[in-house]
Amino acid sequence: MTRRFGRYDLTTLIDGVFSAPSEILIHPYGEAPRAAAIEKLGPRIAIVVNCFALASEDGITLIDAGTGTSWGEAMGHAPAAMAKAGIAAEAVKRILITHLHGDHALGLFDGEKPAFPNAEIIVPEVDLAFYGDEAKRETIAENKRGGFAIAATLKRLYEGSIRTIGAGDTLDGLTLIPLPGHTYGHSGYLLEGGDRPLLFWGDALHLAELQATDPDLGLVYDIDAAMAVRSRCDILARAADEGWLVAGAHVEGISRVERLGEGFRLVRVD
Repeated sequence: MTRRFGRYDLTTLIDGVFSAPSEILIHPYGEAPRAAAIEKLGPRIAIVVNCFALASEDGITLIDAGTGTSWGEAMGHAPAAMAKAGIAAEAVKRILITHLHGDHALGLFDGEKPAFPNAEIIVPEVDLAFYGDEAKRETIAENKRGGFAIAATLKRLYEGSIRTIGAGDTLDGLTLIPLPGHTYGHSGYLLEGGDRPLLFWGDALHLAELQATDPDLGLVYDIDAAMAVRSRCDILARAADEGWLVAGAHVEGISRVERLGEGFRLVRVD
C-alpha cells in the first residue's frame, strides 16, 4: 500500500520477522515488571522488520535497507518487496540509515558488491564515528560489536558515496532527530510537508503496545539502556504533543501517539 506524505509516496517494505526468546527483555525496576511483560508475550516474541521507500520526482529514497541474506530465510525480503512495488535497486538515489545494526544496514551489501550501486548512503555522524573507530570496540560488550564490521564494509563498498548527517540537519524534507541509547547515534528522520509530520523512529520501540504503556521496558540490544529509555520517553511525549505520526522499523503500520495515564499508546491510522 502506498500513501502520500508531502512530496513523497511512501511504501512500507517488510523485510521479515525476527524471532527471539522473550528473555531478551530488560527492565530497570527489577524482575517483577520484566516477568509481567514476559508473561504477556509468552516464551518467544516475533518482531516485524520494516524499511521504507519514499518516491518523488527526484527518485527513490530508502529509510534503512533490511538484512540482506545475512539473517536466514525469515528475513531479507525487502528486495522482493521493492520489486513488487516496481522499484529497482539501481533506481535508488539515497538511503538514510537510522543506525548501523544488521537488520537496518546489512541489506546495503550484496556479498562484496554494493546492493544499491547508484545510491548515496546517509549515516548518522555519531554512529559512523563510533563504529568506524576500531579503538572503541573494547568499550562495549562483545555481543554488541556487529556495527564495527558493518561500518568497515560500508566504507569499503561505498567509498565516495557516504555522507554523514547530524542532529537537526535536513535533507530533501527529512530532518535527523537523535534518539541515542539503542546505539549512540541511533536516529529517526522527521518528514514534513504533508498534513501532519511523519517520524520514522527506527528502533525507538520494538514492542508497540508494551513499550508505549511502559517505556522503561527495553531489550538487551541497547548499548546504553538508561539512555534508550530516556530517548523513548522523550520521543513518545514529543510525538504526542506535536501531533506527529510515527512509523518504525519494528512497529506495524503508521500510528499517532496518545498519552495514556503515565504512559502512552499507539493508535493505527492506516
